Order: sequence, then C-alpha cells, then structure tokens
Amino acid sequence: MVPSEENQLVPKEVESAAEEPRVLCIIQDTTNSKTVNERVTLNLPASTPLKRLFEDVASKVGYVNGTFDLMWGNGDNVTDTQTPIDQNSDKTILDAGFEPGKKNFLHLTDKDGEQPHIMPEESGTTDDSAQDRFIGPLPREGSVGCTNDYVSQSYSYSSVLSKSETGYVGLVNQAMTCYLNSLLQTLFMTPEFRNALYKWEFEESEEDPVTSIPYQLQRLFVLLQTSKKRAIETTDVTRSFGWDSSEAWQQHDVQELCRVMFDALEQKWKQTEQADLINQLYQGKLKDYVRCLECGYEGWRIDTYLDIPLVIRPYGSNQAFASVEEALHAFIQPEILDGPNQYFCERCKKKCDARKGLRFLHFPYLLTLQLKRFDFDYTTMHRIKLNDRMTFPEELDMSVFIDVEDEKSPQTESCTDSGAENEGSCHSDQMSNDFSNDDGVDEGICLESNSAAERISKAGSEKSSLLYELFSVMVHSGSAAGGHYYACIKSFSDDQWYSFNDQHVSKITQEDIKKTYGGSSGSRGYYSSAFASSTNAYMLIYRLKDPTRNAKFLEAHEYPEHIKQLVQKERELEEQEKRQREIERNTCKIKLFCMHPTKQIMMENKLEVHKDRTLKEAVEIAYKLMDLEEAVPLDCCRLVKYDEFHDYLERSYEGEEDTPMGLLLGGVKSTYMFDLLLETRKPDQIFQCYKPGEVMVKVHVVDLKTESVAPPISVRAYLNQTVSEFKQLISKATHLPAETMRVVLERCYNDLRLLNVSSKTLKAEGFFRSNKVFIESSESLDRHVAYTDSHLWKLLDRHANTIRLYVSLPEQSPGSQFRRAVYQKSSGDSGNLDEACERVKGPVGNMKSVEAILEESTEKLKSLSLQQQQEGDNGDSSKSTEASDFENIESPLNEIDSSASAENRELENQIQISDPENLQSEERSDSDVNNDRSTSSVDSDILSSSHSSDTLCNVDNAPLPLANGLDSHSITSSRRSKANQGKKETWDTAEEDSGTDSEYDESGKSRGEAQYMYFKSEPYTADEGSGEGQKWLMVHVDKRITLSAFKQHLEPFVGVPSSHFKVFRVYASNQEFESVRLNETLSSFSDDNKITIRLGRALKKGEYRVKVYQLLVNEPEPCKFLLDAVFAKGMTVRQSKEELLPQLREQCGLDLTIDRFRLRKKTWKNPGTVFLDYHIYEEDINISSNWEVFLEILDGVEKMKSMSQLAVLSRRWRPSEMKLDSFQEVVLESSSVEELKEKLSEISGIPLENIEFAKGRGTFPCDISILEIHQDLDWNPKVSTLNVWPLYICDDGAVIFYRDKTEELMELTDEQRNELMKKESSRLQKTGHRVTYSPRKEKALKIYLDGAPNKDLTQD
Repeated sequence: MVPSEENQLVPKEVESAAEEPRVLCIIQDTTNSKTVNERVTLNLPASTPLKRLFEDVASKVGYVNGTFDLMWGNGDNVTDTQTPIDQNSDKTILDAGFEPGKKNFLHLTDKDGEQPHIMPEESGTTDDSAQDRFIGPLPREGSVGCTNDYVSQSYSYSSVLSKSETGYVGLVNQAMTCYLNSLLQTLFMTPEFRNALYKWEFEESEEDPVTSIPYQLQRLFVLLQTSKKRAIETTDVTRSFGWDSSEAWQQHDVQELCRVMFDALEQKWKQTEQADLINQLYQGKLKDYVRCLECGYEGWRIDTYLDIPLVIRPYGSNQAFASVEEALHAFIQPEILDGPNQYFCERCKKKCDARKGLRFLHFPYLLTLQLKRFDFDYTTMHRIKLNDRMTFPEELDMSVFIDVEDEKSPQTESCTDSGAENEGSCHSDQMSNDFSNDDGVDEGICLESNSAAERISKAGSEKSSLLYELFSVMVHSGSAAGGHYYACIKSFSDDQWYSFNDQHVSKITQEDIKKTYGGSSGSRGYYSSAFASSTNAYMLIYRLKDPTRNAKFLEAHEYPEHIKQLVQKERELEEQEKRQREIERNTCKIKLFCMHPTKQIMMENKLEVHKDRTLKEAVEIAYKLMDLEEAVPLDCCRLVKYDEFHDYLERSYEGEEDTPMGLLLGGVKSTYMFDLLLETRKPDQIFQCYKPGEVMVKVHVVDLKTESVAPPISVRAYLNQTVSEFKQLISKATHLPAETMRVVLERCYNDLRLLNVSSKTLKAEGFFRSNKVFIESSESLDRHVAYTDSHLWKLLDRHANTIRLYVSLPEQSPGSQFRRAVYQKSSGDSGNLDEACERVKGPVGNMKSVEAILEESTEKLKSLSLQQQQEGDNGDSSKSTEASDFENIESPLNEIDSSASAENRELENQIQISDPENLQSEERSDSDVNNDRSTSSVDSDILSSSHSSDTLCNVDNAPLPLANGLDSHSITSSRRSKANQGKKETWDTAEEDSGTDSEYDESGKSRGEAQYMYFKSEPYTADEGSGEGQKWLMVHVDKRITLSAFKQHLEPFVGVPSSHFKVFRVYASNQEFESVRLNETLSSFSDDNKITIRLGRALKKGEYRVKVYQLLVNEPEPCKFLLDAVFAKGMTVRQSKEELLPQLREQCGLDLTIDRFRLRKKTWKNPGTVFLDYHIYEEDINISSNWEVFLEILDGVEKMKSMSQLAVLSRRWRPSEMKLDSFQEVVLESSSVEELKEKLSEISGIPLENIEFAKGRGTFPCDISILEIHQDLDWNPKVSTLNVWPLYICDDGAVIFYRDKTEELMELTDEQRNELMKKESSRLQKTGHRVTYSPRKEKALKIYLDGAPNKDLTQD
C-alpha cells in the first residue's frame, strides 16, 4: 500500500493543527524535460506559504527550484490564467486564491521558454520518470502514478537509489516479459557465464547479427555494464529469438525459458570453445534405480539434470514441506514396490518386493532448484498456485544428499522399471534432461570402472566440498493464471543483495529475502500489500563455494579485443541517441494549417522546429513544408496563432520575427492548446493585425433580390463592443449603410438570432471566439415585417438547411433514351440532359400501356377493384387524376419575389401529370428494362411479376389509372386484405406507402412538406474515372424534404416515374445502400454526399429484395451468386420459382423447368430447410430484408414432399484408398439412425452392420484433411435418433460422413504422408478451412534458431 502523500509534505509548524483547513493541489508537469510527465498531488495546510509550495513541488518532481513556473490549470480561481503564480510572494496559498475542500489544478511549465533543470543527483539517469522511483514489486493499479517512495508495512526497503548509486541498469518490460528480464539479470550477475560469453567472438561473415542469440546477449550484457540509462530495451534479444511483438504479450514460466534458452545457446555454440559451457556450469547427474529386496539385484540408469524440481506439498497431503532441505530428502526418499505394484526381478525370474528411488551422483557448479508452486486441483479442475511457506538457507550443504553407498556394482542390470510409480517420486521424465548427452548411453552399465574403495574415496572428497551459497532468488507474485516475476540477486563483487524488478534496481537486505519464503503472516488480503501470500520464491540458484573455481567479473582492461570494440561502439551509439534525444526534447511540435492560395483547400501538417529557431526561420520551414514555392512568394506568408476547432485567428506576431519559437509558443510541450496557421496574401495586399482578446466574425452579405448569400468577409471585433458599434465596423468593411442594416447571428446550428438591441454588447448577445453573422441592408419593406415572417428569415432558414448533393444518373442506352424521350414535353422535343436541367415543365408525353401478368385470382381482384373505384369516383368527384399531387405547391420564395429566375421557378415546380387515358402504367415490359446497362438484376422484374399491381412507394395520392381500368389503391387494398388476413404487419420491407390518407390532406399536399420544396439542379462534370458517358447532377435541396418528394424532383432527369428507379447512398468506402423509407427526410445527408440512381422498380409494401445463390455441393466453391429477385409477402414458393424462370434464362443462361430446381434456406454458406412449393412467405417461411436463398438444380424428381422428411448430404470415406466420394443426398422419412444406416447401405452397397457414420464439423462442405478424418471425427455415436446430442441434426442440409468399418486404413510411407500433408494443406487453405480441428491451446515457448518461426504449412 502507498501511504497518503500529505504525510511527507505537511509543514512542521502546523502539524498539530488538525482543525486547520487543507488545500488539495494537483500539479501536472506539462514540460518536456522528462520522457514521462508526472502528475503530483499535494494536500497542504491552508497557511502554507507559496514559497513552500514551490519547494515541495520541486522536491516531488525532482527539478531545481526556481527553474519552472506554476500556472492555474483551470480558470475558476483567477481571472488571468496566463499569469504565473508569484514564486517569491509571502502570501499563503489561501490568500493566493487556492480553495480548501476543492481540487486546485496547476500546470508546471517552462520558465522564460527554458526547460526546468533536473536535480543534480538524478543527472546520471537520462530516462527518468515518475515510476522509476519504485523498487521491489510494483504497486498495484491505482497507485502506480504516485510519486512517493514505495513503502509497505510488510516490506521495508531502504531509501530509493538511483543508478549512479546502485551501479546497475534495469531492463524494460516490453509488455509481459518480466520472466525474461529476471533470467537475463541472473545470467548477467553470474561471473562464470558472463566471462565465458565475453570470450566468444562473433563472426559477422558467418551469421546475421540480428539473428545471433549469443551476439545479442553480448550486446545486452555490455549495455547492462556500461550504459548510463536507468533501463535498456530487450527487443534486440527477443528479435534474435525469432519472436514478434505478439510474443511480448505472452507470459511464460521462467524455468521453461531457462531450459529452452540454454538449448538454443548450445545449438549456436556447437564447435566453439563454449560448446559444453551449459553442461559444465549447470548439469548434474543422478541414478534412477530399482533394487530387489529378496536377492539384492539392482537395475539402474544414469540421468542428467539442469535443475532439480522440488515438490511443495507431498501428493495427497495438506501439509507442505517446511524447508528446501526437507523437500530434497523427500526427493531421494525411496518407495517400496509391493502387493500389486511388485517389481519383476530379472535374477529371481518372478515378481518381488523392491525399493525404487533416486540417488544424486554429481552436483553441478551452479545448482538450480525449482520450487514447484504450480499444481492442478482435481477438486475444482483448475490450475492453482501453492503459496505455502518454504524456507531456504543462504548456504546449502549438499553433501548429505550424495550417494556414497559401498556396494558391489552389478554385472548384469536391467534398465526397465516394471513397478508402478508413486505420485511423489521423480523419474527421468520429470527432470530437465533435454540437454543430456548421456541418455540411453549409460543404461545397464556401471557408472565407474574404478574399484569400490576408489569410488568411496572420491565421493568422500566431493562431500567435503559441497557447500553452496545462494545468489539468486527468482520471485513470482500472483496466481496460476498470471502474475509478475522479478529477481533478488547477490552481487559477488560486494556481497550486497539487489532487487532487479524490470527497470527498477535497488538495494535490499537479507530480511527482504526471507519475506520471499511464502506463507501468510497475519490476516492480509490477496493483493492487500506487495508481499501478501501470493509473492514467493519460485527458482533458487546456488553457486558452489570453491575458491579455485569461483570467478570474478572481468575488469575493463581484461576484456577481449572484440568486447572492447563492442563497448566503444555501444557508447558511441548511446551518445548519438542522447544527442538526438536532446534535440527532440528541444523541438517544438505543433499542428500547422494553411489555406492553399490557388487550390483553396485547407492543408494540415506537423511543424517541427527547434525552440531556438526564430519566427522568421520557422516561416521558411513551414513554407517549404506546405509546398508553396510555386503558389506564392515567401514574403507573402506569415505564421499566426490559430484555433482550428473554432476556426479562430487568435493573434499575429508583428515585430517578433527574431523571437525564438520556444518563447512564442510558451516552451517545448508534448501538446499545445492552440495551432499555427501559415497565412498567405497577394503581393498587392497587406496583412491584417490580429490582437489577443479580439473575436473573429465571418460576415455573410444577403441579397434579397437575387436570393443569394455571399461568401464570408472576416472582421475582428471586441466582446465589449455594442451592436451599434459593431454595425459601424461592418459598414466600413462592406460599404453598406449601417442605418438600414439588419444583423442576424447564427449562435449554433439553425439558431438565427436578430440583433435588434443596439445598446447590448456582443458578449451579452452570445458572441464567442469565432462567430458567423448574416447582414442585409436594403430599403425593402421586408424590414418592417415580423422577423420570423420576413423574407430574410425564410431565406436564411433555407440557406441553413440546404445541402449540396451529387447525383449520378443511369447511363444512357437505347431503351433508357426511349423512356426518357417519352417522358419529356408532349411537343415531341425529347431534349438532352442539359436541356432538361434548363427546362423542366410541361405535361407528360404519351406512354404505352404495360401487359400485366396477374395471379390466378386476378379476375376476382379486378371486379372488386372496379367496384371500389366506382364508389370512390362517385363519392369524391373533386379528385382529378389529371392534376399533379403537388401541382399548386411552389417554393415560398416565389410568392414573395416574382423576379426570381424562371429557370429556378421551373425547377422548383412539380411535374404535372395529364391525359389519364394516355398515361403510362406503373408497369413496363421486361425488354425495356433489360436494355439499360445500369439496370440491376432485379429490374427485369418491374412488371412481369404476379404481385406487380401493389401500390408503388411514391408520393402520388391520386389513384393512377392502369391499363386494365383498375386503380392502384383498389388493387392494393384488396390484395392486402387477402394476403395479410390475420397477419401482423412487418417493417423489414419498404416503408409504408407515402400515399396513404394519413400523410396527405384533401388537396393532395403532403402535410408539413410544402414549405420544404426548395430544389435546384445543374449539370456537373465529375472527376475522371467516374465512368465514360456517366451523367451527373449537382443538386441543392432542402434536407427537410422527404425522399418521396426528392425522387419526384428527379423524375425529369432520370426519364422514368419515381416508382421505376431506386436511390442509393454512396459512402466514403464506395459502398452503396439503398434508401427506401420514403417518408423520411434527407436530414441524415450532408454536403457533398453522393447519390447513385439505378433503374428498376422500387420495393413496394410487403416486398423483399432477395439474393439468389446456386448451391453446387460437389464443386470447390459450392456457393455461387446468381441474381437479385423480389419476393412478396403472401406469395407461394412455386409462384416465386415461376418468376425466377425467365430471369434465370436471360441473366444466368440457365434454361430450367419449374420442377427441375428447388429453393432452400441459406445460413452463411450452409444449406438448410428445403422450401416446398406450397409454402407461403411470411406464413410458413420467415423472410426479411436482404434475405438470401439457395437455388439447387435437381438431378431427378423432387423427393422432398413434406416437412416431416429430412434431407441430409452424405459422403463416403474410403480409408483403403485415402479418398472421399462425392456428396449424395439422402432423404429420410424420420430421424431414426437405423433408417439413415439403411439408406447409406442402399446407396453404397456396404452391409448394414458394417456402416459407421459421423457428423461433419464446421461450415459446409465441412472440409477436413483426409489424414485426420479417420481418427478425428466422432464415429458411430451411441444414439438411436439424429436429433439428440452429440448430433443435433434437426434440419435439412447436415453433412454425414460414412465408412465401412471393415475397411483397413492405407499404410503410408513417410514420403507419401508428407506429400499428402502438403496437398491437403494447400487444398484446405484455398477453401478457407483449417487443416486441423482442435481447441485453442496455450502458446508454447519456442526460440527459433534461424531468427524467425518456421513458415512451413505442413508443420503444425
């Protein structure tokens, strides 16, 4: 736990004044003096003088007092936030404006543009940071940001020491590499290992230095020994392991890393002087024996080990071993094999009681003990960590554990262990013998050929010199799920213990080592302190005390020549890095903007300029950065202070061309609260002076006569100016009279406020840093009209809501030209698109009728519809089919200003529809539609479908007469009453018709829409690459208009009624989505959005757009897109198939009959339920927008006749040939396993009793490697029905593999297997399926000797 910080900072003179109010100060370091900026919290008495505040802050952050300023971090305390707090003032913090009981935020800033000076004692640590002050285990989340020394009631480290005092360098934790750091520091602090590593010389001609593990370790050790940094990176070492950045996020076991790394070093050091280094230092030997208790015969073998794993608790016991010595005794304690566990004796030729155990024959020079704290709890079935207390001595006498038995060496011995093994015993498979050179060599032979007396004499001498001293304790803090490693290491140079905790190195005492024994002292919580019960020793390393062998670290003059060169090279690199870092620390980095003088686009970049560079030099750098050499001369550019968010020019820097940028910008900071703008001017212009405190106003002049709003003019004003004074200022800038001037402020979006109180200040009216106003200064009578009824308000309201859209029209083709021609003026002038943009008026031309193909019930619908039409005509004779729905609706501006251009008025008028007898029906023939290249695949469905008489999703309210005398409303009402009887309406289709009575009043006008009819268009030339011959419109439209009305405005340009084209919105990624909700406005659109128009009938109520895919079960790609179709609610499957037939023939070249194919459910790529012809959409089959179905061509007659049947896809596996047959469909009458086997036997000829089957896994076609199918699938499940676990086959489309159980698996040679593996890997990768099917496993720790993981796809 970290104590509260005020404990150290309370002034002594008021320590006892408990009743005195306290002030909480939060100081953020905003300078660039340190790589990590600190945040310091102080809780001070209110009577603390300001001088003491500065002293305390200096002490906390490690800066020299007087080299920094403190400023208010918020504007609540004082009026001027830019003035530094007076350091020399005698005021108390209370008198200076600090508030007790509240958070007082301060910013620590540079003083006079100079960075604060770091305290001398920390000058040696170039990478200082707040966290560097911690030692030992890091404090938990929530306390890491604290700057106090780490103190805990349960852990008493001495005061924090910097690198210059400890003399050691830490290692940076890449993410979760603390286990690696602990091992590397231990190896570095091992003299024998470090010296041997230094003696090895890297040959660059033979190996890449990046992938050389010994070379990168050499570099790391040199840096650890010579660097002036507090901590160095390990990325070069991990890169030499072949690891990428993802490995840094994998935590591994430190003992596992030790073995893998030693193995990698041995491989790299082959045929060098260091080839046997690991064995010489770390390898020991033991004997694994079994002795017959009847005849004394002993079978044994020799094993080597690199570490000794010691059990914390004996198996089945709740009591842990108290010490390492106890655990070692238990390790070599023999067990008796008796009863059912008797051992078969080679000499007695029978099973006998025996003694089985281990004996140590040789201990290594460096003894590694692993305390096995990670175990598996069979009660909870989870991994657990054993935190029991286990002591370990500083000096360990291993002589008591060496084997000195004086016994006759057997002549004939067995090395096989017949007896059962107890859980507590340890055998060769438990040992770290991966590096053994003796495995399988010493079995069955005598260890020594010497006489027994000689062996006893040698063992006795070895016993006398087996005293080991502890020098490294690797500690794990956490649980079995994860935690943190660090190392406590004793230096052989001064016998002082140090804690190496990633980048933090500090001195510790022997008492601190004892706290890693584990166990709990008191009632502390799991993570309540750094040394709760979860922090304990995991690996111990001892060194043999032998003066003849104990080495000392090489001195600098003793280094080999190549190490001296490496030291020099690394020093130069570090100095270069330090110089570069110094430059970086003194470089101002700030956002730079510039409006390009010719392209008129705002450019953005990052300006990097040294703090000592002058403003004039910075302008030159910015000029080149923005690439303005050819656009404007350098002397026509300047830098100004800019707020990009508010588009506000804060101030200009007149007369400060020679001022350093560090002073102008307020020092070097990681972030700035403002930006810079590179302002340009024309050669004949002069720059305007921008003063601090001014506000910027963009003034738009409004002309009521032309209904135009001019581009903005920038004016600078002061907040304390009155509206009257502001008008005079604008008058000078615009040369308009102030007397008749009306000023409208746009405070926020569409909030237009008339400034009509002349004495009010701009601040009172709501002006801010950057503002937008509209002014009008004509003599018109509009000035005397109420503001909200005035022409000015309506024009500004329209201006605020008008957006610019780019509309891509369908490409012209003979068919589309014909349609557009007949849709033009009846005078016969077809016109082109440009003419249409200029002249949009007149009645609709003659249009031919369309032959509708109706359902079987069409005759009934006709009679019913005619009856309803007659009733409607008699009841309301005032409704005329000749009149347009919006015939009388014009732009409101037209009523006010009759002088508006005829062109605009014509565009704003609605298209008139006349001559009902000759009016084209809503339906068209397929041939017309298919002639248009831009027509989608659904468009051929425009009127040939059986459901094509439904009301179209358009804005028309008047019943449109059809060729057969029916009106659209009557057909819709009768059709819906039949199709939707008793059904709840769905909302997944096109939106409810806009032409319903609830949306329109009696005159046919849309309620709430008449006032939002502004629409203006003009031809537009799109950028290159948009398609040759592609026509574009640039449309200005009121975004409050509905989609329905918007489509009607586009009718003359598209050339077909709005019901016969679709609107697609184009997004930034060029994705297109259809807009179908006709009642919704264009409010979601914004300026410069793109729209694509496609020909084709828009969806009607109850219709769904459906994507049809062909199912090809025996093809490599079983899912092939065919076309888009439209299905309607209430339609049968057979009717939808009838509609698909002509489309399949024309668009896909598939000439089918209705009984030659079926439709079935599609879920991702999986085939599902087979749809029967009599099924009805929305009744029997749920359907939704953007639905997808499979179309499957049948080989013969449809076998699926009822929903009780089940269709599965079967595939035979032939193990003797190592191949899979093609899919065959099997139709079952029930879910019986017996019936499935009978059908499989019938199609394959395999006897019923020999059939075995398994369900396929994954996505169709359930691909699996033929090398794995025989073993990996769950063959022959013990079930009687298919719809239970583990099969769960309840729907059509399941994949079943089957085989003949008597058929033997083909035996493959290694060559054949490898060849097959490559083929299968390639095949399965192409289909996107995995080569193996297995749950995700924990990533194994690997070191790749070639510097990169093996990419061979055949390796798993």
